[in-house]
Amino acid sequence: MSSAGPDRHLIARRVAAVTVSLVLAGGAVACGPEDAAGKAGSGDKPGAAGAPQKGGTLTVLNSEPQSDFDPARLYTSGGGNVPSLVFRTLTTRNREDGAAGTKVVPDLATDTGKPNADATEWTYTLKDGLKYEDGSPITSADIKYGIERSFAAELSGGAPYLRDWLVGGEAYEGPYKDGGKGLDSIVVPDPKTIVFTLRKPEGEFPFVATQTQFAPVPKAKDTGVKYEEHPVSSGPYKVVKNDNDGEHLTLERNEHWDEKTDEERKAYPDKIDVRSGLDAAVINQRLTTSSGPDAAAVTTDTNLGPAELAQIGDNKELAGRVGTGHFGYINYLAFNPKVAPFDNPKVRQAISHAINRTSVINAAGGSALAEPATTFLPEREAFGFTPYDHFPAGKTGDPAKAKQLLAEGGFPDGLTVTLTHSTAQNRQTSPEVATAVQQALAAAGITVKLEGLENNAFNEKRWDAQHTPGFFLSRWGADWPSGAPFLAPIFDGRQIVTNGSNYNHAQLNDPAVNAEIDEIAKLTDLAAAGKRWGALDKKIGEQALDVPLFHPVYKRLVGKDIKNVVISDWTGVLDISQVSVK
Repeated sequence: MSSAGPDRHLIARRVAAVTVSLVLAGGAVACGPEDAAGKAGSGDKPGAAGAPQKGGTLTVLNSEPQSDFDPARLYTSGGGNVPSLVFRTLTTRNREDGAAGTKVVPDLATDTGKPNADATEWTYTLKDGLKYEDGSPITSADIKYGIERSFAAELSGGAPYLRDWLVGGEAYEGPYKDGGKGLDSIVVPDPKTIVFTLRKPEGEFPFVATQTQFAPVPKAKDTGVKYEEHPVSSGPYKVVKNDNDGEHLTLERNEHWDEKTDEERKAYPDKIDVRSGLDAAVINQRLTTSSGPDAAAVTTDTNLGPAELAQIGDNKELAGRVGTGHFGYINYLAFNPKVAPFDNPKVRQAISHAINRTSVINAAGGSALAEPATTFLPEREAFGFTPYDHFPAGKTGDPAKAKQLLAEGGFPDGLTVTLTHSTAQNRQTSPEVATAVQQALAAAGITVKLEGLENNAFNEKRWDAQHTPGFFLSRWGADWPSGAPFLAPIFDGRQIVTNGSNYNHAQLNDPAVNAEIDEIAKLTDLAAAGKRWGALDKKIGEQALDVPLFHPVYKRLVGKDIKNVVISDWTGVLDISQVSVK
């Protein structure tokens, strides 16, 4: 994911992490205004004053195209941002500011699902009066078919959970090859009921049911790989134009959408014009100037940078149009204990004590764009955040303690190590952050040689279990607001992948950790689960398998006529379904 926020690329990289772990900022990620999220803030919401009204055209200015606009192929969290205007799902995210926005709520379904005693079976009932853009009724069979087609190889790219969670999912190849048989673990006893049978308990299934694979698709209208050109809408807007694979999307009202069946989407504008492939500086300049149609414009994937924030400075009008969000995301230093000297716990602890988070934060863009971290889980209750700092470094590092630990570990004269990083200018895994780490460790007697790799090569190397570097910059974002999509992909030993993308950088395979992950997965009480995730994070943290560095903060401008800006702790970015331009 870029500094612009969570996006589809962040999500696409996780396909191998199939047990728990989506999307995304252009279409998927989370956290709200600082005051709403429990941080210090002015209490003023960004955007124009006045009550929101229906009408007008909303313009969306983005860097990344909204490509693969097929619900099977999209990898989004909470239904995504632009996608959620067209695709409704069984459940969705609560469209409210801050922490309230981390809740999963009903969408097409009457509730968030009814589990059996051990959470291996989930039953959903559809609301009355649900219709597609052509006026035909939405049925449970359409949802079953929509999910099944996401298993087709030619429609790959979506969230991987169902392949792992559904009974028979690992071998299913989709409806184009099954001869009409379908997937037996999805049953539709009547047009309004759908039942899922899982191969293991999954108390967080309602979160997965927010993803676009749960959008209904009428079988008679399925055109395979061409479906993305005109998917059949179940939401408040329909696609009337899709040029250059999502580079220019035009959405207009779906006259058969009934707001009485949809408590989440406001659908104020009459039309939404999505234009992508734009340079980030151009986007921010257009939003700043806000002339013509740009007065009613937003971005769902482009952050303000340090220089732009400095330019805004004391300009109260511009500052009043900046929204602040926090997505569930961690930037960290990763160790591979299979590579010397990182097999020595004292070395890992020494580096943990030596890190200067102030210099790292500055390299990441400053305190307005990054918050220091000592825990792997983000500082939000929904993720199970439990405070700890096992290796205190203060604000600027503790080189004396680091030297002591190095001596205890057999390196009284210091040592030389290599730090692998990306050459991409993303202020997360980039040269600036790597250099800040290098300088901090030098004060502790650790000489750091920097290995900068082009971004694709960097990602291939850090996720390759056979060639994972001993020491590298890394990052991870949540597919939904919970500890599960943080801790399971990174620390569950059963998710170690030796012949594909492996995210368990330490290749930790601790039976006690694996067992606790399974026990927490059985819980449908999400508050109780959160406490367990936090305790597990603290326990794993004692092993110094990584050094948490910072959580990014998202700062984004809106046009001067934009009203009703809502930024939740689920996505961290403006919720396009709430915006008014009148």
